[in-house]
Amino acid sequence: MFSARKLSGVCRAIRFHHCRSQSVSRTSPNLAFVPACLPPDPVEVEELQHFVSNSKRLFVMTGAGISTESGIPDYRSEGVGLYARTDRRPIQHAEFIRSASARQRYWARNFVGWPQFSSHQPNTAHLVLRDWEKLGKLHWLVTQNVDALHTKAGSQRMTELHGCTHRVFCLACGDQILRSEIQEHFEALNPTWKAEAFGVAPDGDVFLTDEQVCNFQVPACSKCGGILKPDVTFFGDTVSQEKVSFVHERLAESDSMLVAGSSMQVYSGYRFALAAREKQLPIAILNIGPTRLDHFASLKLNSRCGELLPLIVVDDATS
Repeated sequence: MFSARKLSGVCRAIRFHHCRSQSVSRTSPNLAFVPACLPPDPVEVEELQHFVSNSKRLFVMTGAGISTESGIPDYRSEGVGLYARTDRRPIQHAEFIRSASARQRYWARNFVGWPQFSSHQPNTAHLVLRDWEKLGKLHWLVTQNVDALHTKAGSQRMTELHGCTHRVFCLACGDQILRSEIQEHFEALNPTWKAEAFGVAPDGDVFLTDEQVCNFQVPACSKCGGILKPDVTFFGDTVSQEKVSFVHERLAESDSMLVAGSSMQVYSGYRFALAAREKQLPIAILNIGPTRLDHFASLKLNSRCGELLPLIVVDDATS
């Protein structure tokens, strides 16, 4: 779908756009969408410290639970996740492709939610993982999130497994553009259209009625007139084999795996945990609530990522 050169260029553009975010201070977390949990147990802190200290090339996979402390809800957390609070479900890939009305509904809601969603900043957990990379501890980071918070934090040895809402591409010609630029096209096409959002989802979607979106105008690709789609793997779609193979290669170079903020219910991420188990790599899980890996993980910790990760001391392996 994309050449590696094109994709790399867009990623660099986003990093440049957010370069000032790398000095984000570690402010108080937003706990509105974080499930209740006990403070880290000193024994658990010691266990994770031992796990990380013994890791020389740590492979980290993050999920929506790492971004909840930035004010972005996840899908599955008990009581506070999107599925627990509403009957809303993310758009399906096939529906977006085949239905113009579905695309109109998606983009109208995304247009309303974009200013708030794009303004979210990385929290302490994102910054800690960035620091681990700089210190040579973190070999590769794979995130299932589409919120660009790892990029804003300054992580570079990273794969966005499900893409990123900050990029948009044309289904016909493959031309790519930053989502922030598309917002201007939406505004030009809909100068008098207004709608108030109710609630927000992990992918930036908000809740609007059919009556609110029926007059919303959606721009086409400026190059060929094709359909524009966010560079995100929608539910029902698959991650490209090229990306999957690349991540497997990074995992093969690693000596341990840490899962942070993910129940790993989606197979696109779970497959890498299965591969780690086959390679007999030690696996640690940091997640509030049960996960799909609990029965074979070496270590399971039920704490907030932003509360426990900063307690882990990592020496500079690059010096």
